[in-house]
Amino acid sequence: MLSHNWLILAIAGLMSGVLAGFLGIGGGSLIVPLLVALGYSPLQAIATSSLSILIIAISGTIQNWRMGFFSFNRIVLLGLPAILTAQIGADFADKIPSYILLASFGVLLLTNIYFVDLPTRLIQQQNHREIPEILPATITNPIVARIITGSTAGVLAGLFGVGGGIVIVPLQILLLNEKIKVAIQISLGVIVITALSACAGHALQGNVLWSEGILLGAGGLLGVQVGTRYLPRLPDEIVSFIFRLMLGILSVYVFWQAWNSYKLLMANG
Repeated sequence: MLSHNWLILAIAGLMSGVLAGFLGIGGGSLIVPLLVALGYSPLQAIATSSLSILIIAISGTIQNWRMGFFSFNRIVLLGLPAILTAQIGADFADKIPSYILLASFGVLLLTNIYFVDLPTRLIQQQNHREIPEILPATITNPIVARIITGSTAGVLAGLFGVGGGIVIVPLQILLLNEKIKVAIQISLGVIVITALSACAGHALQGNVLWSEGILLGAGGLLGVQVGTRYLPRLPDEIVSFIFRLMLGILSVYVFWQAWNSYKLLMANG
């Protein structure tokens, strides 16, 4: 199947890398639906996505390190809880029926439409000092906040094959009072940890398609360089609109695939 799809996979990896560099996310929101559309099973798509995201996130993190935007302590403190929860997510993904997995992923895509602009809204709240007033003191405790953020990212990585950056960035702003650019840079580093743990869990279960994942990751190597260097110069409104539109279209497609998977299961049952 790879011989017929190598160009599509390379382009998808490129686009995912661009998203990773600009938004601090792994790109699984794009990779998983694409792999399903190409005929791979939802579990294979999720597992393979984790491999490609690992490659993309490593590239982006190295670039951030070269540019002096790397905080080892912050990354490790967020990544440690994700190591365990990513394994839990991968184990659940292996046991959930395909149609439920796809439908859940569709819900995640729709949720991401809201989360894309959440950092901007949180920054506005930061400026008006509204955030501390709306959160319990327990959650704003730095240790608890990092556990919540890292654990959530790990579950998403293992269960859905995404890096978890779509929640890492806003949760850092909301719970840890980080600035948006710092949150994005840290997010890529944390995704290295979450994707590595998720990929290892799926690999042990034999779900990772190595050739496809490496090809996607190779395309992402170039895309993430573009994202980290050049895309921040573009208007945020344009990038946000395009990304949300893409998420909306992909969610409709994923729900349609979930319905077809359910009908096939019923027909064979």
